[in-house]
Amino acid sequence: MNNYPIIYNQPLFRPPSEAFSLILQISLGCSHNKCAFCEMYTSKKFKLRTFEHIYEEVLKMKPYANQIKKVFLADGDALVLSSSKLIEILKLIKSELPKVRRISCYAKPKDLANKSIDELVELKQNGLDLVYVGIESGSNEVLKMVNKGETFDSSVMGLLNAKKAGIKSSVMILNGLGGKQLSKIHALKSAELLNITQPEYFSTLVLSFPMGVEHFKSRINSDFTPLNTIGFIEEMKIIIENTK
Repeated sequence: MNNYPIIYNQPLFRPPSEAFSLILQISLGCSHNKCAFCEMYTSKKFKLRTFEHIYEEVLKMKPYANQIKKVFLADGDALVLSSSKLIEILKLIKSELPKVRRISCYAKPKDLANKSIDELVELKQNGLDLVYVGIESGSNEVLKMVNKGETFDSSVMGLLNAKKAGIKSSVMILNGLGGKQLSKIHALKSAELLNITQPEYFSTLVLSFPMGVEHFKSRINSDFTPLNTIGFIEEMKIIIENTK
């Protein structure tokens, strides 16, 4: 699907494994949009798309229905929508694009935690199969430093809620997020979080500075020394050694 008839609100992001998915923007930007390490949606103001707009976008793709096997709901946190609105969208996708076998989205831990198990089960029954959850760290100190808006406990609750509902989780930890100062606690608490929640998929991404290290430091207002390559590897070694 290289030539969508859909005109996207840019910038547009998706996980690597959604390369051949239909990307459907049901919201624009990120409702939190304050994480010090993230520049993905800083150029956007958060907005929910109307059902009418989403319906029109899905109808544009009907001629390609036989080719569409996966759908990714963008932008940053589709699960901030109410369950009733999400179910309406999921039913629309299933009715108009019947070959779809997987629907996925990014999800904040708190959005998963704030929905009841019954609500999440209903989302699963209507086609939501996988959530990509940027945990970033298991350390409350690191999470507070980067203004993630989450805690160890909220991350655990969100992931366990998804698991209880039968929704698979793909979890990301941000390697180097604590810098040299908090590298060890970042690695140990992240491993602890993984051991408790047992997500189906786990990956580490590497902290980068698209607008420079000084810009990042100005957003955290804290002492921070970036890890070098050896530091990244040593931190990953701690995570691997302590993950069960």
